[in-house]
Amino acid sequence: MTFWTAHIADNRDPVLLRDGFAWGAVFFGPLWFLFRGAWIPAGLSFAAFLVAGVLPDPASSIVTFGLMVLLGLSGNDLRAWSLTRRGYHLDHVVIARHESDALIKLLTNRPDLTERMARS
Repeated sequence: MTFWTAHIADNRDPVLLRDGFAWGAVFFGPLWFLFRGAWIPAGLSFAAFLVAGVLPDPASSIVTFGLMVLLGLSGNDLRAWSLTRRGYHLDHVVIARHESDALIKLLTNRPDLTERMARS
């Protein structure tokens, strides 16, 4: 089973974030953050990869690998932080296998969200 955190903001659909390692952040880095609307982590990770690229050869590889692991470990937390900056707050933690199942459980516990999503 997977833990999902439900982030809620006024007059917006809820956002579900999977808890755990973010493989997309490892392989796609700043682009992964950009496509998820996490602009500050995208810019900072892009700058970190630029700095790692100008280091001498063995250090560059080690720092790049370390950045990739760090993004994988903290990717979803950085997305949650970005959502908080945009007015979302952590509302529920849901346990489900898939995101669709987590959304169903969330809407079962919060029927007011069902009405909000139907209006948008």
